[in-house]
Amino acid sequence: SSGINAGVREKMETSSVIDVSIFYKGVFGDCCSTVIVGEGDVTSRELLAVTRDSTLDSIAKCRPGLSFSEIGNTISEHASKASFSICKEFIGHGIGSYFHGLPEVYHYTNRHGPTMRPGMVFTIEPIIMEGSDVMQILADGWTAVSADSGRSAQFEHTIVITDNGSEILSPHR
Repeated sequence: SSGINAGVREKMETSSVIDVSIFYKGVFGDCCSTVIVGEGDVTSRELLAVTRDSTLDSIAKCRPGLSFSEIGNTISEHASKASFSICKEFIGHGIGSYFHGLPEVYHYTNRHGPTMRPGMVFTIEPIIMEGSDVMQILADGWTAVSADSGRSAQFEHTIVITDNGSEILSPHR
């Protein structure tokens, strides 16, 4: 079972982003996944795979002393190989007793520092797009869609930099 009731499933489009935030004992956590409703076509499956893999590969590189720019450079490499684009309007962020803060985590090629240090907690949450990288916000002030109506996918994890690498604090599939 998907964990999503049948009434909600019937209203979902061909894919949907499920974003979950939590505040527990004074600390925030943040994660999301994109799911395909039904079987999906080849492009949908590739878009999800590239987004998931680029997120996980960028996390695998995170360690003390690494520049934050390596996250975006890794994600960009995956996206460009598949001829997808990356949304530049939404970025990852520091998280902890606050929900959005420093460091800012860019998901596209950049030279943005600083370097990672043990104890830093932040999100990596690229939005990979099949067409234009331009987003627009709908009249509800919340819903973001691609300006060209192309599909997009997003995966997000909250991670902590450890003495030897990184650890995912928001494990999900």
